Amino acid sequence: MPTFDIKMPKLGESITEGTIMSWSVKVGDIINEDDVLFEVNTAKVSAEIPSPVAGKVAKILFEEGDTVAVGIVVAVIELEGEDTGDSTAESPKEEVKEALPAQVEEKQTLVAETPAKNVKGDDEKWYSPVVLQKAKEAKLSNEELDKITGTGYLGRLSKKDIEHYIDQKKQGVTPTPVQKTATAEKPAAISAPQQSSQPKPASPVATAVGDEVIAMDPIRRIIADRMVASKKISPHVTNVVEVDVTKLVRWREQNKDEFKRREGISLTYMPAIAEATAKALRDFPNVNASVDGYNIILKKRINVGIAVSLNDGNLIVPVIKDADKLSISGLASAISAAASKARANKLMPDDIQGGTFTITNFGSFKSLFGTPIINQPEVAILGVGTIEKKAAVVETPEGDVIAIRQKMYLSLSYDHRVIDGSLGGNFLRRIADYLENWNA
Repeated sequence: MPTFDIKMPKLGESITEGTIMSWSVKVGDIINEDDVLFEVNTAKVSAEIPSPVAGKVAKILFEEGDTVAVGIVVAVIELEGEDTGDSTAESPKEEVKEALPAQVEEKQTLVAETPAKNVKGDDEKWYSPVVLQKAKEAKLSNEELDKITGTGYLGRLSKKDIEHYIDQKKQGVTPTPVQKTATAEKPAAISAPQQSSQPKPASPVATAVGDEVIAMDPIRRIIADRMVASKKISPHVTNVVEVDVTKLVRWREQNKDEFKRREGISLTYMPAIAEATAKALRDFPNVNASVDGYNIILKKRINVGIAVSLNDGNLIVPVIKDADKLSISGLASAISAAASKARANKLMPDDIQGGTFTITNFGSFKSLFGTPIINQPEVAILGVGTIEKKAAVVETPEGDVIAIRQKMYLSLSYDHRVIDGSLGGNFLRRIADYLENWNA
């Protein structure tokens, strides 16, 4: 019986291993393409891994709790097809060839050797037998196949994708395949920190009796590498403004109970801050950018990352895609869902990719303000301080008066290679203006 190897997938540029948290199948189970096989936990995310083929589970080679290196076979699937009598689980490449038409043997060899869709940065794609068969019937070349947009797991080309593509061609509609471009596919310089690249101190750090040495966990190592790399890549400058958010505080107080009843989630200040930021990014597109050598890449989409503090003390940044197109309710729901998934360790790779700007909230820890480090390859990050009641001078028609106002600090760290003080200051002031004149 022809077989197919399921290997530990690479769920991120810097990921070298994953821990199998649970199996959704057992030996002997009949599965369909895209059925979930197991859940894997990595240093960045947890993900459910679907099967790229249909068949029967022949072998499960690792148990729950085992940590397995990327590329190692974790299970073997028996494919549909006639038993040739000489096939073995140790030679899946030859078996898959026998099960498929001769015209797609060369492409399927790649499938057998790589049973997980490539992550951005890999040079090859793989396709399931169903997709390859439909490509053969439609007489699609390998080059054309590689250009079709995939909407499956990690961008994999699904049966639905290729059927839609073929239907478009039959109807005379010119399909619009996605081409790889340097700006869209090139990984950021620090998005792939090596876990083994721990910087060595200039001189040994002395320890005394009673000192405790604690090894960084994988996430903390990644954070450490990324922070050091960001400071080396971008010359950081930080501006700070004080914002009168009295109108925003009053609006929240008036609407939070009804919002909770209607939406089922608490109304925090973050959706309003995210909306003001998204509007300001639309007003100042040069801040919604990345740097590639001596080129500035202005991002079309406004994808706002919201830093989330995890229960283990680490930090992760889920991304709210197209934040400028969401309402307050939409932003609140998206932010709440992302934070819940992050703290439950249920974020998928796509949930933390594609950010164009980041917000980090120091205020949740009662800090007045901070000087955050840029989340590469972005060029700026907004820090949000705590809201406090303050005595302030307020201008009125009858003259200046002292009044109690709700105040907060916003800090913007930006990449001085491409953002000067004028742009950084005006952008930060625009966010403050949107919040001071809040009228949802």
